[in-house]
Amino acid sequence: MTEPTTTVTPHDAVAQIAASPPGPHIGAFFDLDGTLVAGFTATAHAGHRIRLRQARIGEILGVIEAATRYRLGRIQFDRLLVRAAGYLRGESIATLDSLGDWLFTHRIVDRVYPLMREIVHAHQRRGHTVVLSSSALTIHAEPVARFLDIPHVVCNHFELDRSGLLTGGVRTPVVWGKQKAVAVQQFCAEREIDLQHSYFYADGDEDVALMTLVGRPRPVNPRSGLATTAAERQWPVLRMPRPDQRSTARRIAGFGWAALWG
Repeated sequence: MTEPTTTVTPHDAVAQIAASPPGPHIGAFFDLDGTLVAGFTATAHAGHRIRLRQARIGEILGVIEAATRYRLGRIQFDRLLVRAAGYLRGESIATLDSLGDWLFTHRIVDRVYPLMREIVHAHQRRGHTVVLSSSALTIHAEPVARFLDIPHVVCNHFELDRSGLLTGGVRTPVVWGKQKAVAVQQFCAEREIDLQHSYFYADGDEDVALMTLVGRPRPVNPRSGLATTAAERQWPVLRMPRPDQRSTARRIAGFGWAALWG
């Protein structure tokens, strides 16, 4: 019989961090979408492309179809991500980086969980090595990291040509699921971080692979698969209120892109 889930309040989480050993040998890894930010950061990009009519109907339908296949287990995440990147082929990374900053300031900043920001700062006060580790791409992850003063980002990158233009591909290996766990292990080995004394905050089922490696797993509003594992392993679960300031139309418009980029 599965034991009931242990729920920890953000206040208790901050207090526990304050009482934890200090030092950069302890890592604090944070997922992005659904963990630091309510919803998917990519929906802001999707909505922007649709408003400017940069995304044609064929692209929108194709993305939604691919996202549906992914959710049904009929397509792998790396293929999904490359398909999405293909729609941006020929774009300048400098332009996209600037757009990412603009979208964060005007569309995303209000969706950063204030209580998760407190948790990030609690780790920073202890001198822990704080890392944003996400399957998102740089244009979505890096503005959030800068806002929270997180110095390290482990995420996916567009493949670029010598002129800084997108080729339509994504650098491999794609950071997701078990490969995110591998990427974090490599990060820790390079910086002498002790995973057994480190933390990982995330909401996705695919993040179980990394959750099982850290000594202090912290599911945040976990989805069904992660919630089941958390209950079985008695991992403390953080519950955050879910602000939803998006209209129904914006949710529908951003669904496919969110599944692709998130």
